[in-house]
Formats: sequence, C-alpha cells, structure tokens
Amino acid sequence: MRAETLPDTPTRFAPVRELLHDRRLAAMLGLGFSSGIPFLLVYGTQSAWLSEAHVPLHILSLLSEMTLAYKLKFLWAPFLDRCSPPVLGRLLGRRRGWIVAAQIGIAVCLAGIAFGDPATRLWWTILFSFALGIAGSTQDVVIDGWRITAAPVERQALMSSWSEVGWRLGNLVSGAGALYLADAVGWHAAYLVMTLAMLPGLVAAWAAPEPDPDRQPATPWRGFTETIVAPIRDLGGRLGPVAVPVLLLVAGFRMPGYVSSAMAVPLFKALHYSNSDIATVTKLFGFPVALAGTFLATWVVKRLGLMPTLLIGTVFASLSHLALAYLALRGDRGGGEFWLFATAVSIDDFAYAFASIVLITYMSALSSSQYAAAQYALLTSLCAFPGSLLAGLSGYVIERTGFTGFFTGTALIGLPVALMALWVWRHHALDTATAEGR
Repeated sequence: MRAETLPDTPTRFAPVRELLHDRRLAAMLGLGFSSGIPFLLVYGTQSAWLSEAHVPLHILSLLSEMTLAYKLKFLWAPFLDRCSPPVLGRLLGRRRGWIVAAQIGIAVCLAGIAFGDPATRLWWTILFSFALGIAGSTQDVVIDGWRITAAPVERQALMSSWSEVGWRLGNLVSGAGALYLADAVGWHAAYLVMTLAMLPGLVAAWAAPEPDPDRQPATPWRGFTETIVAPIRDLGGRLGPVAVPVLLLVAGFRMPGYVSSAMAVPLFKALHYSNSDIATVTKLFGFPVALAGTFLATWVVKRLGLMPTLLIGTVFASLSHLALAYLALRGDRGGGEFWLFATAVSIDDFAYAFASIVLITYMSALSSSQYAAAQYALLTSLCAFPGSLLAGLSGYVIERTGFTGFFTGTALIGLPVALMALWVWRHHALDTATAEGR
C-alpha cells in the first residue's frame, strides 16, 4: 500500500492543503531544508571567514574547488542505489538510511569546521570543508532518489516545489543567518548552530514514508564497472533514438543561467549598488518572488503538461536576461534606479525559479525508480558542467562587449536550446512513455 493519503492525481491545485495531508510533501519540505544547509557552508558563506582570517586571494580562489564534489556526485551515486548503509539501512530502508547517514556526516563536518581556525590551521578547515562537500552532495543524491521513487511522475512537480521551498529556507539560514550569527557570536558558534540546523531534515528523514522500491532487495552485485554502466545503459535504452537530443537539451537548458549568474554580482557592484542594496534585493525581495515562480511552474505543468512548460521555461529564462542587459544600460546609481534594479533582479529570479522547477521535474521523469539516484545525479552533473565551463570565460567576454552586450548574448544562447526543446517535444512523448517505463 502506498504511503500517501491523497490520491496521486488530485483534481485541484492546492499546494498548502496537500502539504497538510500528504506526508511525502511535508517530508520533502524538511528534506529540502536540510539540503539547503551545507552547500554555502562549504565555501560561499565560509569565504567571509576565510577573508577575515587573511587567507591570500590566490589561495581563496582555489578553495572554491572544495565544492567540486557537487559536480562529481554522479561517480558514487550508482553505489547508493545498489547498497544499503549498515544498521540504518535495516531500520529505515536503503535511501532513507543513506539520507540519515549523510546528515550525520554533515553535522560532524560542520562541528569539525567550528572547532578549527583557518587563520592558524588552514589545513584543518580545508579537510573538513572538503568532507562536508562530499557529505552534502551525497545527501542531495539520496534525497533526489527518494523523491523520484516516493511519488509518480504526475506528482513530481509538486514534490519539487516543496523541495525548492525548503531548500531556499535552508539557504537563507546557511547564508544570511550564518553571517548574522558570525557578527553576533563569532564564526565558531555560528558553525555549531548550523549543526543544529540539520535537525529538521533528520526528523523529516525518520518520518518520511518508505517508497515501495526501497522495500525490495537491491539487485545482486555484478562488479564495480557494471554498477556504474548499468544506470547509463538503462537510461540510453529507454530513450532510444532520442537519447542524444534529450541529453543535449538537459546540458543546454540552464547554460544561459549559469553563464549569466557568474557576472550578476559584478554587474551590481559596477553600477555602484551597496552590499545592503544587493542583500535587500537578492535575499528579501528575491525569496517571495522565487517562491511565486516555483508554484506557478507547478500549476502550469498540471495545466499544460510537462513538455509545453519545458519549452516555456526555456524561452522565459533566457529572455529574462534582457532585464539585466537593460539594467546594465540604464541602472547606474541615482534617481529611481534602485527600483529598476529590484525589478530587473526580480524578473530574473522569477524566471530562474520557474525554469528550475520544470527542469527538475523533467529530469525526474527521465530517471527510473531502479536507478533514481544515479541517473538523476548524472543528469544534474550534465546540466551543470557546460554552463560552468562557459561561465569561466564570462569576464573575458565582458571586457570586449560590456555588460549590456554580455547579457544580451546570454539571452540569445537560449534560442538553439528552445529549438531543441521544441524538437524533443515533437519526437519524444515523455509524459506517457516515462510513466510506463517507471
């Protein structure tokens, strides 16, 4: 018997009502929160502590690679699909067992960083931060695997929406929250408080229903190579002749966003906006705007279907960069330009949130329940790598084109991606085929 209390095809879209009645969604909110805690604490928020400890800039930039585990998580994801953790696997099932194990690992790593000092023992901070990246990315892999196996395709948009709400709340705690705590009580205490912030996710993992596939024994061990190859072969076999176009679509979907986001803050600083202005617009304004984009995407998927919404998300997300191009052209400090700044960033945040939910739902639908963690991790890494590589060249492009030309160019990158989305929509009946394949 399934663990949910609502049917999988509700007739009305009422996300808050469903949250109160479907414990999968409540668990997803808590697990999303837990997922949003560690990433910024690996490097993003921690870079402020490293700067205060007078770590040289050339070393500081190298330390950004401590987040590399989040891009390489597909390498160990197949083993999480096939193997159960000791003790916890018997108590909670394969995926929930790994979630709790990863959360315990995150808490230990955060405590380790708290008891270190980058000014005197940088190696200690690097060691525990790198381990935190591995534990955090492992948690992401198994949470995604649980989400995909816990609910059918038609519920994935709603599951992803509540995951995104939780993730953004966790990101606020580990970003702005940790910075405020550092000013008030110091970095050591701030990181110790962050270990306590893992408790809601731990409770959610224990309370989450166990998906049916996790109650079944894992397939027998067939060797190291076969463990890695099997999820790729399964994905390619189910996609058949459209495998290459579908994978190209996944690789290109967020490419304009990755390239654009790398130069967003440098644009704001070049326009003479203060740190307070940037924090107000990107955090305070951005949070509700992003949530609106998240739930609108869920509603549109239910009304129009996944593939039409995917095409809309591609076009909308790319065109939103024109708002940043206009800001670069007209947004220098003075007069009413602050509200131009707020409007441009809000448009970009709204579009990014909308497109993210659609992409998450699409990649979830592509993943089978048997290899959910491995295939989803592979698809997310494929999604991140091309844009991340291009983003490294963005500074050179701006030196030659200026910010206006750069953001106009990132909008144009979305044109071939939109054409690819249209082609895939016409040649790959995903909603029906995937539901049957899972």
